[in-house]
Amino acid sequence: MHPLLDYERTITRRTFLGRAARGIGRLGLASLLFPGLMGAQAGSPVAGDPKRKDVPHFVPKAKRIIYLFQSGGPSHVDLFDYKPIQRELHATELPGSIRGTQRLTGMTANQTAYPVVAPWWPMRRCGQHGTWISDLLPHIQTIADEICLVKSMYTEAINHDPAITFINTGSQQIGHASLGAWLSYGLGSENENLPAYVVLLSQGTGKNPGQPIFARLWGSGYLPSSHQGVLLRPGVNPVLYLADPPGVTRAQRRKMLDDLAALNQRQAEAVGDPETLARIEAYEMAYRMQTSVPELMDLSDESDEVFELYGPESRKPGSYAANCLLARRMIERGVRFVQLFHRGWDQHIALQKQLPFQCNDVDQASAALVKDLKRRGLLEETLVIWGGEFGRTVYSQGTLGHPSSGRDHHGRCFTLWVAGGGVKAGFEYGKTDDFSYNIVENPVHIRDLNATLLHQLGIDHERLTFKFRGLDQKLTGVEEAHVVKGILA
Repeated sequence: MHPLLDYERTITRRTFLGRAARGIGRLGLASLLFPGLMGAQAGSPVAGDPKRKDVPHFVPKAKRIIYLFQSGGPSHVDLFDYKPIQRELHATELPGSIRGTQRLTGMTANQTAYPVVAPWWPMRRCGQHGTWISDLLPHIQTIADEICLVKSMYTEAINHDPAITFINTGSQQIGHASLGAWLSYGLGSENENLPAYVVLLSQGTGKNPGQPIFARLWGSGYLPSSHQGVLLRPGVNPVLYLADPPGVTRAQRRKMLDDLAALNQRQAEAVGDPETLARIEAYEMAYRMQTSVPELMDLSDESDEVFELYGPESRKPGSYAANCLLARRMIERGVRFVQLFHRGWDQHIALQKQLPFQCNDVDQASAALVKDLKRRGLLEETLVIWGGEFGRTVYSQGTLGHPSSGRDHHGRCFTLWVAGGGVKAGFEYGKTDDFSYNIVENPVHIRDLNATLLHQLGIDHERLTFKFRGLDQKLTGVEEAHVVKGILA
């Protein structure tokens, strides 16, 4: 018998299984380094987690999301949820029957009076539907026929950190995966040279500094770390440590990464830690981003007309307006989920002074983004969301009318708006009482919102799961969540 045949006949099971495992590992590594070898065509979408063979679960209405997160809690009372009767109720005491047993924050729990404060600024009906929108947002008034106002959002959280964690990760407890990470895990990116999930930060001129923003809000939690969001910073170094050191050529960097990948692959085969493979993927993504990110961040190819559309701040790196323009460029290049965090909406004090500045930061650019997407034929397949973690109280925090007075946190009802991506345009959903304090029609929990966002991208929130600590973890958690079909076109 030939010696090789004799060796193969007498090979032990342990040796055979070990070689098979290494072969599968090398196949996985090859698929990361050279997607084309696995049969993918150039320009084809990059898959999400390879275990997710069933996603999307059905035909999606949208391909991507831009989330304009307004950190701090915009005042729905002053901006969107207008009731003309509040002019008559101004300065009267908020009835105990309306306030009920609601838990209040320590900032107003000990007040002796809770006077109703009507909106300080005029509101007007906009668009064919006659949607009430504040004059503080004149540009958003012009897109009333493109947006769907959801006036019956609610959350149990009453403080910033648990509230912003809740709406972004589906839990008030830290350690869970963010919405963008779930989308990356399920769907991946449409561009192998850019991450599936990108984050941009900006500071408003309302409350400065605003509430802190933590990196765990775009973290991957228990999902593989390759699905966490990538923060792009303004300036010459949008991603820290991305550039090659002086004297290192592109070819040298490629050789170093190949050698490092081989070492990491050996470690993955020996230990079986999936995070080692995720580290290989992160190195490869960083290598590709060395050329894709500078091109993305270079706005010199945008026309003067585009900058005029987004406003003068759009030429200032790191501003909200510049980030809105970048968000459009990202989704044009196949980024699955772009999230802007804009701080400064926490108007506990000096609301009459701070809120106009904060609105001015975001008004023109938010409306411009919707208009820009529509004229480029991208709005239909892109979901745009604008909103914060909760709303503000109708009663005054502090002495009524005093320059230092403001509004406290209010999670029992608040407003956000969505546009594009298969959502009804020029529409309002949900209703609150005359005090904009309690929901009286079509309540929408933040779990329902997340279930709806996933649904529009072709994902059943009950089926997109990840086994962790003996539980099939989901973005929407273990409590009931429902797709809000009433806002879907």
